[in-house]
Amino acid sequence: MAKKKEKLNVVYSTNPNFNYEFEEEETIETLPKNQQKLYVSIDRKQRGGKEVTLVEGFVGSDDDLKELGKMLKSKCGVGGTAKDNEILIQGNFRDKVFDMLIKEGYQVKKKGGN
Repeated sequence: MAKKKEKLNVVYSTNPNFNYEFEEEETIETLPKNQQKLYVSIDRKQRGGKEVTLVEGFVGSDDDLKELGKMLKSKCGVGGTAKDNEILIQGNFRDKVFDMLIKEGYQVKKKGGN
């Protein structure tokens, strides 16, 4: 679904030569792997008691986030999603995801108990 560009400062103009101002979309540069600080935890809140592995703290573009999420999901053999700078992986794979991210060169910390 494409985002609709928001017009700034004007609702409508009858002037045929009027140029609308549009919001500039911010492009976020992805930090190098060794500068990323990711947090891996298990989350059960608002999921009907089911566990998900949550990776937070990613700084970068949505495409890079989805690529990392795809790699983690395929290595774990489960589904999940990557959006809003978070990766959700279905099931309790905290240790496995932690080890994979370390091997890829990310700075990773475990968050939560156990």
